[in-house]
Amino acid sequence: MIKVGDRVKFLNDVGGGVVTGFIGKNMVNVENEDGFEIPYPVSQLVNISAPGMNAEKKEQKSEKTEPERKIQAKEVEVKGRIIEGKNSADFYFCMVPVVSNNPVGGDIELFLANDSNFTVLYHYSHFSNGKNYSVKHGTVVANSRILLESLGQNKLNEIPDFGFQLLYFQNEENDWREPIQKRFKINPLKFYKETSFQQNRFFEKNAMILQIAGNILKTEIDKLSEEDFKKVVKSKQEEQEQKFQVKKKPQEIVEVDLHINELIDNAYGLSNIEMLQLQRERVETEMRSAIQAGVKKIVFIHGVGQGVLKKEISDLLKSRFPKYSFHDASFQEYGYGATMVILRK
Repeated sequence: MIKVGDRVKFLNDVGGGVVTGFIGKNMVNVENEDGFEIPYPVSQLVNISAPGMNAEKKEQKSEKTEPERKIQAKEVEVKGRIIEGKNSADFYFCMVPVVSNNPVGGDIELFLANDSNFTVLYHYSHFSNGKNYSVKHGTVVANSRILLESLGQNKLNEIPDFGFQLLYFQNEENDWREPIQKRFKINPLKFYKETSFQQNRFFEKNAMILQIAGNILKTEIDKLSEEDFKKVVKSKQEEQEQKFQVKKKPQEIVEVDLHINELIDNAYGLSNIEMLQLQRERVETEMRSAIQAGVKKIVFIHGVGQGVLKKEISDLLKSRFPKYSFHDASFQEYGYGATMVILRK
């Protein structure tokens, strides 16, 4: 039998910790080395403090013995780990590579971290092809985290949008709090950049940490008095007027280096077709930005190679931007490896 205070290990998972309380008859909370409490089934725990408790029951002796009294374990209401001063709604979507020095070399684990004194009821889902697919829902107690799912290498190039619905509360409050809804659209390229994963206070490994927040602006406006609100509006209007007064002169020429190591930090695992697709997308994005900004000329530096990327750029410009002329850029400045597009005279 497992009781509060016992040190345990997870039977079918890595890790373990100390039992801090019962959630029900068959579930307990285990506080791991990082200080997070994890709900876990009793049947999936190995008791390190009392190994004899893990052995299978021996066959009962034929002798008649006085029946033992069954003592029901008192269920403990789990309130989470309350930390003084952590009363703001700080919730985070965390992505942790299993292989730290090569994020795409293994699975990426996705967590919901509750860095507050609130209890959180969550619904986690995927948005794909115009539909919302429910993935997981449950409760995250105060100052803890929960594993949502793992992304394998084969899923990194076709990831969906991620959605969260959060309802958070404390045991004693004067009013209800507005639920939080948040949707994340993540560029798959981020998973190939080591710089996307930083040191953090939630995990020993580097991780990508995204804050889950509702409409903070609306919440703050609701707290303002009418006089304060007028001051904020007036201040915003003055900022906008100043922006219109200062007219920026458009750039004459923009240079875009399309070498793959300039686009992403780590191209390991990408095929030639995938790299070409990334370069094509960058050309289209930079073209639209330059046109909108009023740039006169844009130069795409693609190198010589076998001419595959140069042809891809040419085909893209003819099909998507037929009104703009283009030619080889100055040999003196770029050699043979660049294409110049004339956006305006």
